[in-house]
Parts: sequence; structure tokens; C-alpha cells
Amino acid sequence: MIHEARRAPRRQVAESVPVVDMMTDEVVGHLGNLSESGMLLLASVPLHEDALYQLRFQLGGRQGTSIVVGVHLLWSGAANTPGQAWCGFRFLTISDEQRGHVRDWVKAGEDTSH
Repeated sequence: MIHEARRAPRRQVAESVPVVDMMTDEVVGHLGNLSESGMLLLASVPLHEDALYQLRFQLGGRQGTSIVVGVHLLWSGAANTPGQAWCGFRFLTISDEQRGHVRDWVKAGEDTSH
């Protein structure tokens, strides 16, 4: 059994969830995993480490909840596909209501993985 060392449980994102930079209204990548304190993004555009971004994504499909977060890009590393990178973000701003939606979504994934 692998012990999860992170403070907040994470859930892998099985479907394609595009992530939009709210300053440019451009899709910057797709979610890899998500917790109530941060996310992993498979970026399809260059992003800068230690930079701040305002991002938006839809959780729970088209009719789901729109989540808006202010994030800090902590690290990035090349992905297997040229032009893509894995990026680890920490949430700086997220409303309590949206954090609750993320927490419930992560918890729902735990319930179906056993």
C-alpha cells in the first residue's frame, strides 16, 4: 500500500477537464488531479514557475460547477508529449463554497475506488 504524504487527499481526473486562464480566456491545459488545496495540470502552453494565475475549470461535466481559483505555480516538468508539461499548483484563493464542491468531488472519488 502506498502512503499518501500530501496533507489533502487528491483525486485523479478521469475525463478531459480543460483549464482556462481567466486573463487570456485561453485553455492552458487539462486537469491531472485535484485536491481542495491544489491541482496537477497537464499544460499545453508555456507557464512560468513561481508565477500567479487566475484559472477556471468545470467540475462535474458541462452541467457541473464552475471553479475559479487563484493559484501559485510551484513546479513544472516536461511531459512525455513534446510541447506539454506537468505543473503543480497551490490554491491561493478559492471561495468556501467552491472549496466545498472540490472536497465533495474528491471524497466521491474515494467512495468509488474501493
